[in-house]
Amino acid sequence: MIRLTATDASFASAFETLVAARREASSDVTRDVAAIIADVRDRGEPALRDLTQRLDRHDLDATGWRIAPETCAAAFAALDPDLRTALELAAARIKAYHEKQRPLDTDDTDSAGVRLGARWTPVDAAGLYVPGGRAAYPSSLLMNAIPAKVAGVKRLAMVTPTPDGTINDLVLAAAHLVGIDEIWRVGGAQGIAALAYGAGRIAPVDVITGPGNAWVAEAKRQLYGVVGIDMVAGPSEIVVVADAQNDPEWTAADLLSQAEHDTTTQSILFTDDAAYANAVAAAVDRQLSTLATEAVARVAWDANGAIIVVESLADAAPLVDRLAPEHLQLAIPDPQAFFDRIRHAGSVFLGRYTPEAIGDYVAGPNHVLPTGRRARFASGLSVLDFMKRTSFLQLDEDALRELGPATVALAKAEGLPAHARSVALRLRLNT
Repeated sequence: MIRLTATDASFASAFETLVAARREASSDVTRDVAAIIADVRDRGEPALRDLTQRLDRHDLDATGWRIAPETCAAAFAALDPDLRTALELAAARIKAYHEKQRPLDTDDTDSAGVRLGARWTPVDAAGLYVPGGRAAYPSSLLMNAIPAKVAGVKRLAMVTPTPDGTINDLVLAAAHLVGIDEIWRVGGAQGIAALAYGAGRIAPVDVITGPGNAWVAEAKRQLYGVVGIDMVAGPSEIVVVADAQNDPEWTAADLLSQAEHDTTTQSILFTDDAAYANAVAAAVDRQLSTLATEAVARVAWDANGAIIVVESLADAAPLVDRLAPEHLQLAIPDPQAFFDRIRHAGSVFLGRYTPEAIGDYVAGPNHVLPTGRRARFASGLSVLDFMKRTSFLQLDEDALRELGPATVALAKAEGLPAHARSVALRLRLNT
């Protein structure tokens, strides 16, 4: 774990090193993913069969390519009642939040008599990637599928790995709850390629969303343009800004809530009290030994964690902006004032009683968020990721006479005579 103090002479360079540190895919991953994509594009189903046998250790022809809707319905019916209620609560809150994101069509006529507008329509089909194995998260399925449903997408195709043929019943229950149309037992970069290009019985989609490992993220990056994607997601991260009025045990748990995701995740604390920093560090060490996820969380904390002591909490704001974190938790007396100074963060959690974990499950805002400083230019997953805008315009003869001469002049200046002629002929102008 890195310990920095803002008043140290070496702080600026040390903080720059922290900001610039890379925790993402290597060149080997890039090469391997390109080979997998090419194989699926060229061979289709046989490539998926071979890759699944090699990587997930089961034969798709024997275990079945597709998981039946009846299997998902049975998994939902078999849920513990309290867990079913929690899943339904999460789904309802996520839906309510995202319904407010639906954009409105526009249709107006301006002073020149030109009718101008835009119409929003959903994509025809969306592909959802849902991790399998240890990182099987039904919450991520809800966060990806529900915005697509709210957008009006007609076909939702899900790919998920089933290592050794095993199926995660909670994921299947969530798929039933949100109404997934197709579930395919294919994961990894090969699953992303199948959604993008199509592969035999798997038809191609228009947009692919969902979290995954480095190979999945790299496959989405390489296939952007063939399909739309939500984002290229890297390792998860959290920044906590906390004063000494917080219980150090609470803050330690908040930091570890991300550290337990993966060994490459990052947890950073900003505080204005050195004694409190020491107390949180000690609490992290105590809590690590009690976690079932200790093996992962300890590596993440030791390799990527940081505690930064600043002279005042206000000094932390520009530093947070430099990090542009995925999650920003403000456990301070006036979180709104600090938030007002922040420009770059994926999602912000205001106040001592708003732990980031609430946002992962039941609060409503999407937990699929930009990582790796991408919050400088990107946003979390939303309904808009499953929609596209088509502009339209309509002119009558009077409106064309109003705008036509300027169009002709600009087209001539750009050396495009056919452009100019298409307008001039209608107006009987000389070109």
